Amino acid sequence: MRARLALLAAAVSVLTLVAFLVPLALLVRAVAEDRATVRATADAQSLVPVVGTADAATIRLTVEQLAAESGRPVSVFLPGDTVLGTPAPRTPAVALAERGRSLTVESDAGREVVIAVQGRPDGTGVIRTVVPRAELTAGVQRAWLLLALLVLVLVLVGLLVADRLARTLVRPIAQLSAVSHRLANAELDARVAPAGPAELREVAGALNHLAGRIQVLLAQEREQVADLSHRLRTPLTALRLEAESLREPQDAARITAAADGLERAVTGLIRQARRDRSSAAPADAAAVVADRVAFWSVLAEDTGREVRCDLASGPLPVRVPADELAAALDALLGNVFAHTPDGTGFAVRLARDTDGVVLTVADEGPGMPAATVRRGASPAGSTGLGLDIARRAAEAAGGRMELRAAPGGGAQVRLRLGQPATLTAS
Repeated sequence: MRARLALLAAAVSVLTLVAFLVPLALLVRAVAEDRATVRATADAQSLVPVVGTADAATIRLTVEQLAAESGRPVSVFLPGDTVLGTPAPRTPAVALAERGRSLTVESDAGREVVIAVQGRPDGTGVIRTVVPRAELTAGVQRAWLLLALLVLVLVLVGLLVADRLARTLVRPIAQLSAVSHRLANAELDARVAPAGPAELREVAGALNHLAGRIQVLLAQEREQVADLSHRLRTPLTALRLEAESLREPQDAARITAAADGLERAVTGLIRQARRDRSSAAPADAAAVVADRVAFWSVLAEDTGREVRCDLASGPLPVRVPADELAAALDALLGNVFAHTPDGTGFAVRLARDTDGVVLTVADEGPGMPAATVRRGASPAGSTGLGLDIARRAAEAAGGRMELRAAPGGGAQVRLRLGQPATLTAS
């Protein structure tokens, strides 16, 4: 934008100066021609008294002296064929002057000035001089060069002024763009200092108001999520009391463990809703995945599912909190149990990668369509949030989620998780 404004100013300046200076340049040339013509005419007219009264010898001497002083050819045509001074043919202009008419005409050699001198006893004499082209244009090129330099200086000054004015517009716009990008990167405390024209200051104020409103809405949403999660503690407490009243110790321990896990998930949800994501500590993917696989292996044993586990040795830090990574893996394994029949095996693999860490969950079931990744989409009648939770966890870690068919049939979900910046740099 700054370059375009400068280009516009340059174009306007050039057009304005051309419209003004081209006629001025033509006027300079015309003035130079008229000045040379007037000077030559005055020199020729100084001979009129001599030509009208003196004899031929005196006229010759005076004409030769004037030609030498002026540097122009000067000729005097007397009645008959006598030509004094610079030899020259009788031109049509001279013929007209012999009839008593003085005039100025253009010729190949320059500008021809002829003056009729009447009063001689033998007839009309004619004084002829020629102004060369060089004398007609003397100083014109210098004047044109000065005008060109003036145009260049004025254009440069116009560009400088336009650049200063453009900077006052571009700088506030650049600040608005920078703050909008910071807001897009979840830096909700970013604000822009209103500057520039009134319209830009109004936009800056609107952007600051929008950022403040977003902060308020996010805070309200987090509190609502935390309140909703807190309400789940009451039924969880009742469920734990019911489990403790069971007669079979194994059933009581299993249900109590499930209730404890659910309570931990609710507690993590409350903390997640109230914390700043940017300050969350990275998780050890190896420890989290091992813990969640051990938890789901108990249920897999009860439903006759074979669990194949291939976990790289830790620690494997990733750029996502431990509870979010656990929730993502729980969502993937929960889908396996919810959408495949009992006895269907599955595999969990955690490996290092050039870009970070790769977590893969594959099952031997019927597979799932790619549309299942869309939030709220579930062909099996569930909430459709499981894969979306996993996708958002991968994106929060600077990676992505890939859904494809497993080599032996079934579905394969792969989460690519980025590592913290300190590890990536090292």
